[in-house]
Amino acid sequence: MFQKILIANRGEIACRIIQTAKKMGIKTVAVYSEADQEARHVELADEAICIGPAPSRESYLVMSNIIEACHATGAQAIHPGYGFLSENEEFARIVEEQGIVFIGPKHHSIAAMGDKIASKKLAEKAKVNTIPGHNEAIGSADQAVQIAKKIGYPVMIKASAGGGGKGLRVASNDTEAFEGFTSCQNEARNSFGDDRIFIEKFVEDPRHIEIQVLGDAFGNMVYLWERECSIQRRHQKVIEEAPSPFISEQTRLAMGEQAVSLARAVQYQSAGTVEFVVGKDQSFYFLEMNTRLQVEHPVTEMITGLDLVEQMIRIAAGEKLDFEQKDIQRNGWAIECRINAEDPYRQFLPSTGRLIKYQPPPISVGVRVDTGVYEGGEIPMFYDSMIAKLITHGSDRDEAIGKMQIALNQFVIEGIDSNIPFQATLMQHPDFQSGKMNTGFIPKNFPEGFMGANLDDDSKLLLSAIAGSIHLQYINRSGNITGQLEGHASQVPNQFVVVIGENGKQEHIPIEINADADGDHVVIQDHKFDIVSNWRPGKILFEGLVNNVPMVLQVHRESISYELMYNGIRFQAMVMSLSKAELQKLMPFKVPPDMSQYLLSPMPGLLSEVSVEVGQKVQVGQKLAIIEAMKMENVMLAQYEGVVAQILAKKGESLSVDQMIIQFNKE
Repeated sequence: MFQKILIANRGEIACRIIQTAKKMGIKTVAVYSEADQEARHVELADEAICIGPAPSRESYLVMSNIIEACHATGAQAIHPGYGFLSENEEFARIVEEQGIVFIGPKHHSIAAMGDKIASKKLAEKAKVNTIPGHNEAIGSADQAVQIAKKIGYPVMIKASAGGGGKGLRVASNDTEAFEGFTSCQNEARNSFGDDRIFIEKFVEDPRHIEIQVLGDAFGNMVYLWERECSIQRRHQKVIEEAPSPFISEQTRLAMGEQAVSLARAVQYQSAGTVEFVVGKDQSFYFLEMNTRLQVEHPVTEMITGLDLVEQMIRIAAGEKLDFEQKDIQRNGWAIECRINAEDPYRQFLPSTGRLIKYQPPPISVGVRVDTGVYEGGEIPMFYDSMIAKLITHGSDRDEAIGKMQIALNQFVIEGIDSNIPFQATLMQHPDFQSGKMNTGFIPKNFPEGFMGANLDDDSKLLLSAIAGSIHLQYINRSGNITGQLEGHASQVPNQFVVVIGENGKQEHIPIEINADADGDHVVIQDHKFDIVSNWRPGKILFEGLVNNVPMVLQVHRESISYELMYNGIRFQAMVMSLSKAELQKLMPFKVPPDMSQYLLSPMPGLLSEVSVEVGQKVQVGQKLAIIEAMKMENVMLAQYEGVVAQILAKKGESLSVDQMIIQFNKE
């Protein structure tokens, strides 16, 4: 077994690998960029070494720097995690040539599965179901149309070297096939330096289901059941679970055996994942093989009891698998939510900055948090947006969902925006809860983007009652101030008005609260709420019973208003006395200023390009600027016609949210 390994990664996956290495008694070396000097993985490792400036192309992607760090620290092996160099055939080969062990598959296996066209041919030879299509590189848009007609619409046009949703289009007719081919080719050339394109049949109502495989150097190969990854946004997974609520035992067995067959064909040694697209009739077809540890590996660990990182290390050290297919359990149900630094209310734009509050849910039976950040730390703009992975496990799917709902309500993040409200809303969706989903679930159910969870009448009354109970705690505390004149002590009323809604569209909800030793008894519109909680002013989490039902939600006080976060609902309310509520109705409201003459930065990021100059006339849809954040280029387009009056920010400047970039004179 290794005495010391180097982790060629950062963030939560580096911390995850360090955790297992410590359990195995293996010392760890962290590598870090200048931006990650105070990162959590650096603190957790036994040693740490800087490998370059903040941009990943100058640090985490520089092979020579990582190998040099390995030699300098005496590390015997490198675990690449996922992303960065984890599926780079050249890196795996150079590591081996340098006498260092690569904790992952052999470079020839990575090469065989790294090319989508070549891997599909290999899959066919291994008798793995493949999607009907044209597996040779297509030479022109006209040829693409002819091939699409032959296969039959709809078809999927894909770049051979594609990934992460780039170089991918669905075409339903000749025009879309022609234009889609051209777009995919340009995108693939710019993103991957490889413009080979192929076409395959588009599976309708598709589900994304993948099989985890594990193989050693002695020819032993097993599959560890499947993961359902159909809930995706822009081809990026959002929620993963194991097992799948859709496939039958017969399909599960067939998929597992085919995945093992493919892994054997490339002499696979390590943990890997064979991805399939599954149709509504349970027909399944090979998509690709990921020759690395997957982001979603924890759900497999939760239902099998296996530590996949440990298995990868043991295989790389030359050990045999100490179990067979018949030994692998499938215990209960696990769900993972990816917690990302992005603003779901602003089309999921990246959110960077300092974590003023970071309080994950308490670790308990069936609740796991994999994270790479800490309270007070920075979320930098240079890397991906993942903050943590929240995983829950239950005896069945309903229990796992229930635990996830509670854990999301408990997960406190302040200082930056996160996608927790969106994840909480997905957990409440009846189609998700019943398992009725495919890869189009999010576009279908949120066609205009995420506007927040729906505030129905029941939720409105419930949250109004809790807001009233919280407000009573505040005024009771204020009423207990010392030094009050005898006979003039503060009198706490029992009638209030909860004011919700935006200025000019506010709703006034009268409530009555009577408190005794058994809790607060709130009456709203003939509805009664008995609230029992030990919540006190200053606490973020409100935990208690409402009509004997357990409740957990977040409380944020802003000036005279309260914001309650519950099941994806962002409930903002003011609680007032009857007289103040009457006066509040008479208050004029301030109309927000018209900012349409400015281009504002929608996110924190780096202004990498200003595409116009002063005096230039711009048209609707014209490119104005490019902002880089979290490995994404965000192109800012003109919303109106006008003339550029001023350039207010310089190329290379770090922007804050809503910072002015360009001012226009509208026409």
